[in-house]
Amino acid sequence: MSGLRFTLSYEGADADQHAIDLYDVSQALIGFQRSLALTTHLLLNGEIITQAPSLRGARIYAEPAAPGSWKMTAVVAMLGAGMFKLGTLENNSPIGHLMFSLYDYVISESLGVHVDYNKSLGTLFDEAKAKKAELPSVKEHQADALIEKAHRAIIEMHRPIVKTETATHALLTGGATETGRPLKVKLSMETFEYIQETISADTPEMFEGRVSSYNSNTFKGRIYIARYGRPIAFELAPTARSPRNVQLVATSLFHSALKQYNEKGCKIHVLALQNSSKSGTLKSLTITQLNDSPLK
Repeated sequence: MSGLRFTLSYEGADADQHAIDLYDVSQALIGFQRSLALTTHLLLNGEIITQAPSLRGARIYAEPAAPGSWKMTAVVAMLGAGMFKLGTLENNSPIGHLMFSLYDYVISESLGVHVDYNKSLGTLFDEAKAKKAELPSVKEHQADALIEKAHRAIIEMHRPIVKTETATHALLTGGATETGRPLKVKLSMETFEYIQETISADTPEMFEGRVSSYNSNTFKGRIYIARYGRPIAFELAPTARSPRNVQLVATSLFHSALKQYNEKGCKIHVLALQNSSKSGTLKSLTITQLNDSPLK
């Protein structure tokens, strides 16, 4: 069957003896399908759905499980006229390359492995436009919103590892061939602790950065902080959602999008509570105050 293949395979513990807890793996596969459906729909239709059955423009098929292993391959295949407009979902086609990279971005960022949007997806969308591929451009804020929607699905993909422990880790690969290429991160007990457990600080700290994405509906976004060398997810605390503060965020985002990093208002100063994983890795910030000049 023609299409882009994504494989989820469990290894270690009982899985190496060709056994795995049936309930756990059934829930994990639902999460696997949901994460792929959400990603595919955003790429093809430029919008985020809330239910996997709402997927339009493609269908996700399951290939027979590989004998002697707990490896499941899903084939994302285009439907209808879209095949002629967008090309086939293969990893050497523009849309196939974008699909793999977008899914890798969502999984990696969800599990604590940073992927530079501008150097990965941003570049690919520019290349696709140059080749006149007719597909919507997924903005950084949309990709970040997709991470939020796929959160529960990715947690469920960890079930055989963290519930009955009938596997110790899982590999994800993608591509048009049977072997595919691996995503940047493996699923493990450590990645589960990162995505599932959050420890919030009691005392806020000062940060300086520029907003790289923002969703006005959820008051969530990402702010690039130089000391970490990457964008950090943030949410405006309920007490910080005033029109003035939202305007500061919007101004910073506007200048960042145009790469006007030296313009007044691009950098903002925030007082925020750190939200970290069990291992101490910073996951996000809850912003309680912000200003366009240093806070006192």
